[in-house]
Amino acid sequence: MQLDNSPPGHHELTLGFWVDPEVAFVTLFSKETNAFWLDSGADATTGVSYLGSPSPASVTAVASPGGEVTVRRVGDDSDSKPYPGSIFDLLRESERENARPVPQPDGFTLGWVGWFGYELGAALVGSPHHRAVTPDAALIFADRTLAFDHTRRTVTMRASRTSTHPLRWIEQTERKLTALVGRSAAEPPPAAPSRAHLRHHRAEYLDMVRQCREAIDRGDAYQICLTNEITIETALDPLDVYRRLRRTNASHHGGFVRTPELALASSTPERFLEVSPAGRVVTRPIKGTRPRGDTDAHDEALRVELANDEKEIAENIMIVDLMRNDLNRIAKPGTVEVSDLLKVESYANVHQLVSTVSAQLAHGLFWVDVLESCLPGGSMTGAPKHSAMTIIDRLERGPRGPYAGAFGYMADTGRVDLAMIIRSMVITENASWIGVGGGITALSKDEAEFAETLLKAEPLLAAAGAVLDAEDRV
Repeated sequence: MQLDNSPPGHHELTLGFWVDPEVAFVTLFSKETNAFWLDSGADATTGVSYLGSPSPASVTAVASPGGEVTVRRVGDDSDSKPYPGSIFDLLRESERENARPVPQPDGFTLGWVGWFGYELGAALVGSPHHRAVTPDAALIFADRTLAFDHTRRTVTMRASRTSTHPLRWIEQTERKLTALVGRSAAEPPPAAPSRAHLRHHRAEYLDMVRQCREAIDRGDAYQICLTNEITIETALDPLDVYRRLRRTNASHHGGFVRTPELALASSTPERFLEVSPAGRVVTRPIKGTRPRGDTDAHDEALRVELANDEKEIAENIMIVDLMRNDLNRIAKPGTVEVSDLLKVESYANVHQLVSTVSAQLAHGLFWVDVLESCLPGGSMTGAPKHSAMTIIDRLERGPRGPYAGAFGYMADTGRVDLAMIIRSMVITENASWIGVGGGITALSKDEAEFAETLLKAEPLLAAAGAVLDAEDRV
């Protein structure tokens, strides 16, 4: 085994052959309690997919709904300690201890992978919120990773020098990957039929939309991101759900993250935050949705309709302004800019209206400060943020949990890439949840808003084999 010229802090080896990332994950990590798959998509020809599971020497960190943080040693269940601070304090401490000098490879090397929930963000904003039934955050310190470069068709293995037997792991993993060359992913088993029900049935949701419009008419908010929750009270195999989902609703920002508490399966199209080691911050809020058409002509007509819809344009611009405000708090003066406004992007099942806002991080601040300033993402709150979230808390009957939060990686190089937790499913041992919603403005139509939530739920329900109760639709 000839290692590459590895950067300080970790060993690295790039293999000059290709393995299907799905085959690799199922073979190497499907049985791991802590594992991640940050996925560029089933048919990706660009981008990088990151897979891995931490070594026994690594740690995980979980923030409880009350804010208490527990750090656990991966290889020893009895080694669990409370952390005397917030999850963001922990990340700052980790940044100081593990930060590596630039230049470093693009993308994710080693570092934290996981998710932050909506209620954690609400606590940062200081808005009223429900207490989540799941953790407010769950993070894995990935001291071993596999990077699948879809452009170069190569696989790079990285292992921290402080991980458990790093050279042995690289050697063993190389042998396992070599045996997988040319193998295609098997089809996941079909989902067993199950029933699902809405937190707010149709009539109730329509009334909530009306109440949002009344609040907007009073001047309490400009836009409110109203959401609903679908519950499936059947045991599901999380990885099988994700494998089915990525076949029918592929996304360049999707992924699968499993910890002892729950699994997250996501086909999100929305990048929440990207931070470069040099401090360049980018966010790409999505507001505005249309289904894909039955024919090319119908599909193009829907694209044009979305691009010219007065309500969708207003909704997107309001969130762009909110994100400009969030970034202004941590940006070098004069650097916040909108580089793309109201661009229509097409995905497997929907067209979306997307804008791009960027900024340069102010001197002396770090990516953790960006998270604290921007969570939860403005596309999932409304504007103004605090007022919209106060209305959300009054109308929505329960917590959002991980939904409407963010997931992804925070590398030890200072590079961060987080996606919005939308078009996602949270899966526990006995129940699963799907969050769906949309932005309400003064121009919103009640029935159209409810129909949009069902459209967004369709791929996730299909991946779970679930059907909504008929009484929830009437």
